[in-house]
Amino acid sequence: MNAPQLQWETQRAFLAVLRTGSLSGAARLLGIAQATARRRIEALEQSVGVSLFIRSPQGLLPTDMARELIGHVEAMAVAANAFNRAASADSAVAAGTVRLTSGQLLGVEVLPPLLRTLRRSHPQLAMELSVSNRLQALALQEADVAVRIRRPTESSVVTRKVGDLHVGLYATPELLAEQGVPDSIVQLKDFPLIGPDRNLAEIELLQQQGFDCASERTQIRTDDHLAQLAAVRAGLGIGVCSSQLARRYGLVRVLPQQVGFDVDVWVAMHQDMRRVPRVAAVFEAVGAGLAEFLTA
Repeated sequence: MNAPQLQWETQRAFLAVLRTGSLSGAARLLGIAQATARRRIEALEQSVGVSLFIRSPQGLLPTDMARELIGHVEAMAVAANAFNRAASADSAVAAGTVRLTSGQLLGVEVLPPLLRTLRRSHPQLAMELSVSNRLQALALQEADVAVRIRRPTESSVVTRKVGDLHVGLYATPELLAEQGVPDSIVQLKDFPLIGPDRNLAEIELLQQQGFDCASERTQIRTDDHLAQLAAVRAGLGIGVCSSQLARRYGLVRVLPQQVGFDVDVWVAMHQDMRRVPRVAAVFEAVGAGLAEFLTA
């Protein structure tokens, strides 16, 4: 391998093809011409001396060598993105790009209004919002600030608990008017239920709280919390929801004395980021906004 000839742009094209499965998809992702993407892949293959992709009806399939390189190029992408965010900022003011990561439910239902308020206070900030249930590593600078529903355990991370999601069983008023209101857990067998599909940890947690959603009574099954909320709001059955979101959408609590638990909500950042004004500003604003939402 002729290492000095390797360039980040060729490796960036390699990563884009891995993510999209085609040269055309990689070109769209990078905002370049397809011919440019092809030349960059060919240049990288010439540098490493092996083929990295095999053409197939399903698109470009990575070779064994390409699979071995995936972890390295992803690490480089994380470092490059962190470099770009750092280089975008004026170190003396809250300006530049901050990457915020969150799970899907909070990232879609809760954070956008908070970011609107944040942007009004700090118009020089640009936000990268990563909405994914995969935990991005703050220690590796995959993100600058994280919102999590369990306390981060990394030793280099600063954390703050901002409140709790108060979770219970909810349904639409229309569903309960049509089918009645259960007055015991046993009666839930007569109602359509909404619950997780293959997330065994979540199923076990709900069973411990008295909500058995693992049987044939659960007519709508999905591990996506956004989809669960949408199903409850559509009147498809009784399912779990936080009191904060239930109040927003006019849902009615079912069996409040028998099924209910709290879920911690935390904000976190790497301890070295406390001295970076833009990251500290996002950490404080998101934490304050979440605390207000959770206690409203």
